[in-house]
Amino acid sequence: MTSEAPPFWWEKPDWRVLALSPLSAVYGLVAGRRMRHAPREKVEAPVLCVGNLTVGGSGKTPVAIALAKQAKRMRLTPGFLSRGHGGSFAKPHVVDAHHDAARHVGDEPLLLAEHAPVAVTADRAAGAKLLIEKHGCDFLIMDDGFQSARIHIDYALVVVDARYGIGNGRVIPGGPLRAKVVDQLVFTSGLLKMGEGTAADPVVRQAARAGRPIFLAHAEPADRARFAGGRFLAFAGIGHPEKFFDTVRAAGGEVVVSRAFPDHHFYANDELADLAALAGREGLRLVSTAKDAARLRHGTTPAGFFDQLDVLEIDAVFDLDHVPERIIGETLDAWRLRKLRG
Repeated sequence: MTSEAPPFWWEKPDWRVLALSPLSAVYGLVAGRRMRHAPREKVEAPVLCVGNLTVGGSGKTPVAIALAKQAKRMRLTPGFLSRGHGGSFAKPHVVDAHHDAARHVGDEPLLLAEHAPVAVTADRAAGAKLLIEKHGCDFLIMDDGFQSARIHIDYALVVVDARYGIGNGRVIPGGPLRAKVVDQLVFTSGLLKMGEGTAADPVVRQAARAGRPIFLAHAEPADRARFAGGRFLAFAGIGHPEKFFDTVRAAGGEVVVSRAFPDHHFYANDELADLAALAGREGLRLVSTAKDAARLRHGTTPAGFFDQLDVLEIDAVFDLDHVPERIIGETLDAWRLRKLRG
């Protein structure tokens, strides 16, 4: 569903939302009940979940990476749990960033694997056991799975995109919400507003009224100097491609031509050839996201395409430097309390 999120989800509710409201009501009821009553297996390590309220991109992966870096600074050995969009392994699989293809493990796990071991599986408990016993991980970061996880979460950090918020505020299929906001906030430990904008402010206020701490962060280009002054054909197959195009501009590049593709899109060779040819005719440099690059590696990408491609890496930067340490510390505290209670 994340690949083809309909545009009306992010617009003011109209007749389509009204027509789908009975289905949304049923979906929301089932999703809320599942969150409240699903059995959650307790694993032998602290579990920090980085999730979101909606389908689509909110900046979870850079946040998860930033938290893993902080965990390492605190002398922990982090590992990631991921379902892996499009992953094809029946049993838990630890990602090999140098040899696995995105078609088999997903694009986000490949990015995460550059920073810590990643277990890809729908069975998060089995993945946790693998990371703990075989890779010595003593701190687990779950990328997504906030609504559907079947393991106990010690701290749930929910990321909300400041530019898009929760869209039209309706539950799937009438909107992008995975469950009603009130049902999700019950399980939220802290809310992170990611980026600039006011669309997320209503849900931020709702979370604050519910007593949840509010954190702020933003994405920063990792290597501005390489892009400053450049003229680009920018393309992206992510949840909100416009955010990437704006990031190129923020790095000082000029986006002369932009091409948006569905989230997690696997590019056909003719699509890549067309992009390269257009960039060549217009005298532009090709630029895309780290997630897109992950999907292009270990595949059938035409020879020489990577020689023409610039990859814009981004870092999640918390507005207050101490916040990542606080989040990890509170996760550890919750885990210790869980262990005492048995």
